[in-house]
Amino acid sequence: MSEVLNVEEIFASRVFTFGKMKERLPGSIYKEVQRLMDEGGELSLATADVIAKAMKDWAVENGATHYTHWFQPLTGITAEKHDAFVTHPDEDGRMIMEFSGKELIKGEPDASSFPSGGLRATFEARGYTAWDITSPAFLKEDATGVILCIPTAFCSYTGEALDKKTPLLRSMEALSQQALRIVRLFGNTFATKVVPSVGPEQEYFLVDRARYLQRDDLIFAGRTLFGAPAPKGQELEDHYFGTIRERVGAYMKDLNVELWKLGVTARTQHNEVAPAQHELAPVYETANIAVDHNQLVMETMKKVAGRHGLTCLLHEKPFAGVNGSGKHNNWSLGTDNGVNMLDPGDTPNANIQFLLVLACIMKAVDTHADLLRQSASDVGNDHRLGADEAPPAIISIFLGEQLEDVVKQLVETGEAAHCLEGGKLETGVSTIPEFEKDATDRNRTSPFAFTGNKFEFRMVGSSDSVASPNTTLNAIVAEAFCEAADVLEKAEDFDLAVHDLIKEYMTKHQRIIFNGDGYSGEWVAEAARRGLPNIKSTVEAACTLTTDKAVRLFEKFGIFTRVELESREEIIYETYAKTIRIEANTMIDMAGKKYIPAVVKYTKSLAEAVIAVKEAGVEPEVQRELLAEVSGKLTETQNALVKLKKAAEKAAAMENVKEQAYFYKDTVREAMDELRAPVDELEKIVDREVWPVPSYGELTFEI
Repeated sequence: MSEVLNVEEIFASRVFTFGKMKERLPGSIYKEVQRLMDEGGELSLATADVIAKAMKDWAVENGATHYTHWFQPLTGITAEKHDAFVTHPDEDGRMIMEFSGKELIKGEPDASSFPSGGLRATFEARGYTAWDITSPAFLKEDATGVILCIPTAFCSYTGEALDKKTPLLRSMEALSQQALRIVRLFGNTFATKVVPSVGPEQEYFLVDRARYLQRDDLIFAGRTLFGAPAPKGQELEDHYFGTIRERVGAYMKDLNVELWKLGVTARTQHNEVAPAQHELAPVYETANIAVDHNQLVMETMKKVAGRHGLTCLLHEKPFAGVNGSGKHNNWSLGTDNGVNMLDPGDTPNANIQFLLVLACIMKAVDTHADLLRQSASDVGNDHRLGADEAPPAIISIFLGEQLEDVVKQLVETGEAAHCLEGGKLETGVSTIPEFEKDATDRNRTSPFAFTGNKFEFRMVGSSDSVASPNTTLNAIVAEAFCEAADVLEKAEDFDLAVHDLIKEYMTKHQRIIFNGDGYSGEWVAEAARRGLPNIKSTVEAACTLTTDKAVRLFEKFGIFTRVELESREEIIYETYAKTIRIEANTMIDMAGKKYIPAVVKYTKSLAEAVIAVKEAGVEPEVQRELLAEVSGKLTETQNALVKLKKAAEKAAAMENVKEQAYFYKDTVREAMDELRAPVDELEKIVDREVWPVPSYGELTFEI
């Protein structure tokens, strides 16, 4: 019998929670921390010293020897530099463990060694990390020991944001300020802030680590650059929600324990659609904490996998021919006095505040569909979006039958006199109880779907940070709230003004609503007719950050400056080019050093078989046909390899980063596809014992 696990006891045991703060801090200091978290403001150095000592004492009691400012640079992953608590020994030679308020509040990493898009040059190295007081410190334990991790923002010496967190925090403040104006209009005088909540579902693949280490493409690129389909994929739909394999189950159990200790509310676990694919979903949290926790989820997934002889793949498309992985970003808005602004209630047609919020979100998404698309862009996600396994690259909103009907009534008549009811679910089985069903179905092909009391932004890639999507969502909705409040605050007749504004917004932006099949070719044509943008790649999406429309939006609310936006556009081009360069070079290396030599040896054995059979007095028809087929594919492989080498060399020599990124997209990736095709065909016919790497079947089924 397995040991009983007390989840309540271990949950957040590695987190410096409010409870631990309250126990260890003087009452006045604890209240000051609470006030700063709620209202903002500066922390005095004397107060910081008290907090730092309490935090250090707790960390040392739990085995910590070092601390780090844990931040999220524009690499999309986290960064940390460890410093020991040790100081100079005292006069008796004893080591003193110290941690000051200054060390808690401020760090100085090298800003020139992270992506900056021109904001920092090599000789301009100074950057600062600053404590995010709203996100709790935590302990990480691995081979380096126990480390106190302090979540921080990361900015340059000149003040520009060099990370994902700083713009996110700015956007949360902007959204709160504008949303408060809306709730005040409806008589809510008790709320002091509005908080965006996020629950990012995380999809991932697990493969055997020994086999992973035999695949250079998985090691260097995170995805298979070659690989013929396995005899069985996801055709039978038997993996989704299927019984979890013992080895995977042991991993999931260990993963949950580690996440619970870190205060991550890991709740749901199941098999996903593709073989070897799985999902973990948490409970909703404040946006910046949810972003921090999702980074911890990804890091912990990889670390725990190693303990089980597995490797966790977070790439959006590690295997061709089966579903890739995404990250559904569930987003909602709530006041600090308990009002969910996206809760339609039982009669959404009569819920005027909800209808105004919905109208503003329709306006925001329609106006800035290009920015929202960009926020979910990364190199790996280009393999998914629009590929009939993930939402299309076209942004639209799914509202469901009930809300779509309400919008239709408001647009056509100006009044929503009724709303559709859900009714009872009747199964026809007497022993199964009837229950109330939802008033609307779900739509998994929609990129931005209303799901009861939240919106699910389904486009985000599995390896990506959810900071950028939520920064964009917060910003565009803040703008819509601001513009609505500007009108309504000056209205002489509020009831008439809000009625007219809801109808105006819904009428003007109803084109963004689509409840049908987002995978269909008809929708692509219909979206074009409606004038909705269809941005098909990360490279094409990058320039949306620096349009006049985008700059006005972000500068108005102090989320990004034009310079910060320009830097991010450049980083996108650089990252795209570097990623495809790595993939192309990996393919060149694998084809030249593994596949071609293996097939040459195989053709030699076939040629020897032809001679041997002929000498035995039998006509070697099968052997000769097989030799001709393999030799033909080998020639195709060699020719494609030469073409890819030339394209990669030309790309590497280009100096304009935008032109280079487009060349990699349009030319190098095409050459990569041309090299992959004959190699994958060869895998289907060459003896498995000769093939130099594990197959898709071995990677996805044999764990």
